[in-house]
Amino acid sequence: MVYKKKLRKFAPKLFDYQFMAKKDLSYKEAYSRLEQIQQLIESNQLDVDDLNEKLKEVSVLLKICKDKLFLADEETKKILEEIE
Repeated sequence: MVYKKKLRKFAPKLFDYQFMAKKDLSYKEAYSRLEQIQQLIESNQLDVDDLNEKLKEVSVLLKICKDKLFLADEETKKILEEIE
């Protein structure tokens, strides 16, 4: 029963990350947020609990950036093939 209470406590945070992953962030927005988090980490402004949450956010943002870069690469290859 205690486990279920803890799960409910963390469920909204997990939902927020899933929502952010589905939200149509531009590459520039995601990269900018990554830079903000990097500055927070480097300036030692986060305690351990906040650091854990930021690292989860970073993983979502990195996936967004990676997906957008992959898509741009695929589209570029397609365009170059059409030119040849």
